[in-house]
Amino acid sequence: MSDTAKAEQPASTASIFAYFTPLTFLVYLVMPHGYLLDFATAFMLKDQLHLNPEQVSTFRLLTAIPVYLSVVFGLTRDLWNPLGMRDRGYFLIFAPLTAIVFLWMAYANLTYSSLFFGMLLVMFFWRFVAAAQWALLALVGQEQLMSGRLSALWNIVASIPYIVGAFASGWIAQHLLPHQTFLLMMVLSLAMAAFALWKPRAVFSHAYDKPQAKGSDLIGDIKRLVRHRAAYPAVLIMFMFQFAPGSNTPLQFYLTNKLHASNAVYGEYYAIFAAAFIPIFFLYGWLCKRYSLKTLLWWGTVITVPQLMPLAFVHSAEQALWLALPIGMMGGVAAAAYYDLAMRSCPPGLQGTLMMMVDGMFLLSYRGGDWLGSLIYNSSPQYGFLYCALATTAVYALILPVLLLIPRALIATADGEANPALEGLSPTREPA
Repeated sequence: MSDTAKAEQPASTASIFAYFTPLTFLVYLVMPHGYLLDFATAFMLKDQLHLNPEQVSTFRLLTAIPVYLSVVFGLTRDLWNPLGMRDRGYFLIFAPLTAIVFLWMAYANLTYSSLFFGMLLVMFFWRFVAAAQWALLALVGQEQLMSGRLSALWNIVASIPYIVGAFASGWIAQHLLPHQTFLLMMVLSLAMAAFALWKPRAVFSHAYDKPQAKGSDLIGDIKRLVRHRAAYPAVLIMFMFQFAPGSNTPLQFYLTNKLHASNAVYGEYYAIFAAAFIPIFFLYGWLCKRYSLKTLLWWGTVITVPQLMPLAFVHSAEQALWLALPIGMMGGVAAAAYYDLAMRSCPPGLQGTLMMMVDGMFLLSYRGGDWLGSLIYNSSPQYGFLYCALATTAVYALILPVLLLIPRALIATADGEANPALEGLSPTREPA
């Protein structure tokens, strides 16, 4: 690398970080299955519509159907160029449409049907925004050989809306009426549309002209995706990582009913839990440039296997809050490494498709595990949460043999190192 290139690289990297930081923050602050809106609607279902744990988890499972079908939105992003603006076109079209739905929800009567239909529509429109954000992140990560650092950045910034949402959701449930909550979400959606007007050169200059961005037609892209061996373990690992039957609705009822904590404590637990990941993500941004992705995947998985077990033995809400910090830290390296893997695994021109497959499996597993966890929790008043924690631990342990399915060349290098197996990729040439 020339001295000029070396001098320009830090500035370019800083510019890339400066763009993806607010983009990620806005996308995940409005994300319908993020803590802010998800927790707020869960409290509406529990406290105002008087639903039981199974009914709340079923609502969450069904309204997230568009997320399970994320591959369709990702493939649409890879094939359709709205307004001739590529990813920015998706932000400009679908963020305002989401705002319109929130406006309708604000003035509709709060019933199960209206809440269900509104959340389903919001999930649908915001999938296009998420597809564009994920695809752009993965594309730049591949082109700039910085998937590890962008994974760390994304995880750090995406954690902030979760922390804010977790803390704010309890306050919102107690102080804001439902229509005020939806008006707040409408304003945030419009802010996302305004952000789309920014087009920094460090991100967009020739990004869509490079080999990693080149796809083919619909049939050709589907065939390439099916033949792309690296895609399967990336998607499966994310599915398994998010299968945590005790971490959502069962934990909400475990804390508020069995341990007699307030709704705010449930939000506070998740705020601390999400905040605990952040220093580990910073650490990952340093580690990924010094160690191969293979090393980080194995050690991250080993550390995260027993993550949920300590919660099964607490006797008060205060103990749960104290444990939220170490429990969160245990999952940090694995979470960053799995997204690093997903970005590296994208076939050329199909970044949106694969990243949305990963994102869809993330929520399908999360919601499916939550639904199953609610059944397990209700099966035993005394040991229900313990059974949920054991099920989660068993699934995490099974990730270890799946790591052996990843193509070795894909994870043999550290972030920023040239990877011969990935050089010169085109729609007709992929790594073995």
